[in-house]
Formats: sequence, structure tokens, C-alpha cells
Amino acid sequence: MRHRDRLDTARRLTVQGLHFRVIESRPDDGGETLVLIHGIGMSHRYLARLHEALARSTRVVSLDLPGFGGLPKPSDDVDIVRMARAVVRVLAGVCTGPVVIVGHSMGAQWAIETVLQGAAPVTGVVVIGPVVDDAHRSLGAQAVGLARDTLGESLPTNWIVFSDYVRSGPRWYLRQVRHMLRYPTEDRIRHLDVPVLVLRGAKDPVAGPSWSRRLAASARSAQLVEISGRHHVVQRSAPADVAAVILEQAARWRTHPHG
Repeated sequence: MRHRDRLDTARRLTVQGLHFRVIESRPDDGGETLVLIHGIGMSHRYLARLHEALARSTRVVSLDLPGFGGLPKPSDDVDIVRMARAVVRVLAGVCTGPVVIVGHSMGAQWAIETVLQGAAPVTGVVVIGPVVDDAHRSLGAQAVGLARDTLGESLPTNWIVFSDYVRSGPRWYLRQVRHMLRYPTEDRIRHLDVPVLVLRGAKDPVAGPSWSRRLAASARSAQLVEISGRHHVVQRSAPADVAAVILEQAARWRTHPHG
């Protein structure tokens, strides 16, 4: 019997000197693929439950980005635009059909920028627990929010988060956090020409309700959905609920492409 957090098919790709890990639920058949992108310091491991819940209905690809999940760390700096351009090339190599890009936390920034850098064809974007709230754009404020969040997450979730942070290491984390804090999420989401789903746990102390509402309002076409009683890592604590919302929205986007 397969462990609920284990994903079986993984391969590495190198793009522009950057090393990625691609975890696929099934071979590419030209149909729609849901692409999952983790947040800063993390890996596909805390997306595994969501991956498996979604994979019962459609093809799913999870990405581990360079320097995370035990992958080699780039020798030079990689800002969000450069990372997104590399993701565009990765997706061109693993997805021949339309994609829905799903990003959690800083992964929301990489997801938004990937679309803006020319990933195509994209049906829609899902941002889960998106950062960075412009009222809390400092390392200290983000650290406080994450510390508060650990009180609401399970011990296994906190262990995955902590151990992935250790694997990414403080140097690479701090390089990336500078870009996270500077990235104008609210401004960049305005430029998306595809519909957006903003999704958060109702008790998320990192992506607060006011910020999430403003972010949804900034997009040309967006919906905001909250999962009751859940925190920042909502995709792991409530994978079935999150998967149901994403699949319902993806089906709606296929029928009504402009949201």
C-alpha cells in the first residue's frame, strides 16, 4: 500500500543551469495538467496530499524548484522573473496541453510570474495562502505570522516544514526571501489575462482576510474561497476540500474561459 504522502514518478530536469525535480501522476496525453508549485524553503512533500487528491481526476505535476527539496543550489542569485522564465521552459517540456498553475505562499508569486513570462496555454491560476501582504512586508512580520501558524498545524506538517527549511539552508532561504518581500504581488496579479482563484485557510495568519480580498479584487477576474478552520498549510490539512474547490473552478474555467 502506498504511503499517503508518497509520490512515485520523479525525474530531474536542468534548464538554464537550474536543477528542477518534476513529480508526475501520469504520462502527458495532451490534456489539461494541474501544476503545483511550493513556497519558499519547501518542496513537493507538503503538497503531496493535494497532489494525490487531484490526481484521482486529472494529470498533476508537482515541481521542486532549484535549491529546494535537496536540489543543488544555484551559485548565483535567481530572482522571481528568472525563476519564472525557467519554469516556463520546464512546463514546455512536460506539458503539451493546457495547464492550471497552482502556487502556495511564495509559490503564488512564482505562479503569477510564470504566466506573465509566457507560459502557455494557461487556463487559470490558483494562489493558496498568497504572500506578501503589503502591510506586513518585512522578514520580522512574516516570521511572526509563520510562528503563529505552527500553533494551528499538525505535528507532522510542522516536521515537514521544519525539515524542508533545514534542507534549503539559511543562505539560499535568505537570498530568496529578499525577492519574496520585494515582489509586488498585488500589482503583478493585475496584469494576468487569465482567471484567478485566491484560496486560503480561514485561520491563516500569513495570508490574512483583508489582504486576500484585496488581492482577488486586483485581478481582472477572480474568486476568493476560504476553507473553514484551516491555517496556512491548508492544502495539507484539508487536501480533499482544497482539491474539490480547485477541480470545480478548473471545470468552470474550461466552460467559461474568462472566469
